Amino acid sequence: MELLFELPKVVRDLLKLKQSEKIRYCVPYDISRDFKIGDIGYIVVTDEQLIVTEGESIFFKSDLGRLEKIKCEPMVNSGLLLIKEYDKEEEIYIARFSMRHLTRVSFVAKGAERLRDKIKKPVVSREREKTCFKCGRALPGTMKCPKCDSKMVMLAKFWDLVKEYKLQLLIMSVISLSSTFFALYLPQYQKIFVNNHLAVREGTLKDVLIFVGVMLSLTVLQILIDIGKNWWFVSFGSKLCQGIRSRMYKKIQELSLSFILEKRPGELMNRVSRDTAAIQRFVHECFGHMLSHMITMIGAIIIMLSMDVRMTVVSISFIPVVFVLTSIFRKSIHKRFHLQWVKSDKLNSSLQDVISGMRVVKSFGKEQAESEKFKNLNAEYCAVQSRNEVFWASLFPMLSFIMSMGIYFVIYMGGIRVLDGRMSVGALMQFQSYVWMLYGPLMWMTHLPRRITEMITSMERIYDVLDEEPLIGNKPNAIKHDIEGEVEFRNVSFGYRPYEPVLQNISLKVKKGEMIGLVGASGTGKSTMINLIMRLYEVDDGEILIDGININDMDAGYYHSQIGVVLQENFLFSGTIFNNIKFSKPDATEEEVIRAAKMANAHDFIIKTPDGYNTYVGEHGHNLSGGERQRIAIARAILNNPRLLILDEATSSLDTESEYLIHKALERLTEGRTTFAIAHRLSTLRGADRLVVIDGHKIAEIGTHNELMEKKGIYYKLVNAQLQMQSLESTKSEEAEEEKKEEAV
Repeated sequence: MELLFELPKVVRDLLKLKQSEKIRYCVPYDISRDFKIGDIGYIVVTDEQLIVTEGESIFFKSDLGRLEKIKCEPMVNSGLLLIKEYDKEEEIYIARFSMRHLTRVSFVAKGAERLRDKIKKPVVSREREKTCFKCGRALPGTMKCPKCDSKMVMLAKFWDLVKEYKLQLLIMSVISLSSTFFALYLPQYQKIFVNNHLAVREGTLKDVLIFVGVMLSLTVLQILIDIGKNWWFVSFGSKLCQGIRSRMYKKIQELSLSFILEKRPGELMNRVSRDTAAIQRFVHECFGHMLSHMITMIGAIIIMLSMDVRMTVVSISFIPVVFVLTSIFRKSIHKRFHLQWVKSDKLNSSLQDVISGMRVVKSFGKEQAESEKFKNLNAEYCAVQSRNEVFWASLFPMLSFIMSMGIYFVIYMGGIRVLDGRMSVGALMQFQSYVWMLYGPLMWMTHLPRRITEMITSMERIYDVLDEEPLIGNKPNAIKHDIEGEVEFRNVSFGYRPYEPVLQNISLKVKKGEMIGLVGASGTGKSTMINLIMRLYEVDDGEILIDGININDMDAGYYHSQIGVVLQENFLFSGTIFNNIKFSKPDATEEEVIRAAKMANAHDFIIKTPDGYNTYVGEHGHNLSGGERQRIAIARAILNNPRLLILDEATSSLDTESEYLIHKALERLTEGRTTFAIAHRLSTLRGADRLVVIDGHKIAEIGTHNELMEKKGIYYKLVNAQLQMQSLESTKSEEAEEEKKEEAV
């Protein structure tokens, strides 16, 4: 993880650091105080100061000794760098960043506190500070409150998504304005016709036909414009969400294994499919109509004021009540729909789990139990959904009724004016039409909080993934190194959780072509060592070297392309046997695939299947035996011609014949390759060049099988324990056979 980015020269000159003062950390942040997204500035920590730059200026600067607290605080859709000075009661935030910077800024905050602890704390005077009038949070300068304005981040990110379509949006805005112009003109034309022809009863059939023709033409033209506008926004929403889905899928592929394992598959699937669909729905149903509705409302109010100020004031007097009620319920709406999203995730994840594990469910006869579990989750989701819909179904009619009160007052006041002769019938009809033009968009806007809440909730969930920074990533100058096979662990420590170390101070050097057997009780860290070699996780301390090069300096994709992996439960994709073998080398020829299958002792059983190499295997390959799946996995590894080989329980839980065939295949596969192997049966590791015994999170013993047996240490005890277990199983088997014979007699 890079924690020392290079500052632009103009900013570095602005810092005016002492000659002895060294920059310890320098990382970027990407959300400005007015919620713009981009390269905003840097968070800089020196031996003595904490500095936040913004563009080519300094926004915040303080001696570390003045700061009681420096911490990174994750929020729903962004993160904050918070500080608290010794003489202040409140924390203030000095930088905001997207979630992809969270891990980096967290490290910097901890590092800054360690540097601060070495500095003597000065006596400081209390200064007057600005506070948020809503929640009372202390704020530096003119900065907005992060608690009260966090939704602005999501709106800024939404604009960041659509701003590349600015030209198209401008064109559609002009078209929307033309449609709005026609809508505003129709009541004026209607008034002229009513006053000049109907009210005085001087019109002819020709006048009526002209009126109907003009009204029909303008209406048809307006409808055609609306159809074109709707078509464009549907297309625009589809393209936008296509891009988001592609970014999401690509990002999930790039993210660290730890992040993926923390999420349930159904939850990630929802974020890729349903959340992007919610954004598409917002673009289609709301985003495309907001401008035209706003222009219609403004135009209607201006014309109404020009006609009758008092009637206009009465007609709009109920609008503030609607906005106040909407504002009161806004927070409740967000909480309600966020909870509905969470319940939906649980429901879909449960469904996905059961479908994937149906063999296990049926094997243990748990269909009824799983049905009850799904029924309960479904009931919880439906209860939340019903409450939300009842809430909205109650709120919207109430808001509509309040707004409709203005119509009744307009009819009452206008009717009196018509009877008194102060207003013509046509003018009353015109005014009433503009009131409906005002209230129509307003009623539509009462739905807007719900749509915006759905969109923001979906954006939060999408950017929770997009802003996540992979723990395993390529440096700008990553090396594409062709592996020779020498591997070295140098003082490596690692834990999946920082407070629970799995490996401590591991040092091991492996020669090219050497086979290493990893031995130890369950939970000692054997699989963790393999995960670190495969670079699925990064070490906490120390380093892993491949041919003398730090694994973190290598291009991850190029490095993984040179590794072969055979696991206990190898995953087979839904598809043909041919495509499953070809997965490790997509450009492989048919001859290469068949050669790899023969080396893996898989060719004979493959050609006996109904369609040979084109035989379809279902998800996980459940229509194949364990030995057959294992040999396909070995063929996949052989095809890639790996320089580094990982075998994790590759021969466990197999029958004698399958194990023999797989051992023969593995002998061909491991020849001349650096190999790390874990095996349940220790006897299978006797051929290893060295055995590494892990115990107590450390390397306890190293040596060949004979050397470790002579030591009579941990390995010796493990081998004897297995021999005793095998002897006991053999005795039980013989006794069972004798009982069967006696029963037969």
